[in-house]
Amino acid sequence: MVKLRLKRCGKKQRAVYRIVAIDVRSRREGRDLRKVGFYDPIKNQTYLNIPVILYFLEQGAQPTGTVQNISKKAGIFIELCPNRQTKFN
Repeated sequence: MVKLRLKRCGKKQRAVYRIVAIDVRSRREGRDLRKVGFYDPIKNQTYLNIPVILYFLEQGAQPTGTVQNISKKAGIFIELCPNRQTKFN
């Protein structure tokens, strides 16, 4: 099973995260299948490769809670189901 989760990068006390598609059995800094985004909580910056994220979600990848929250703010789930009128929780 594939998950979309955060991979920690950066210096001590200056964490920066990559959003990656990774096998569930891999550790946090393990080898990822593909880098799909970037998140800097200090500067509050986010970069998401939306077509790749949509591809992995359509293939059955499960986002972690934090990645799901970041994706909601970017409106990815609206693009995933454009015909649906209900909002995701």
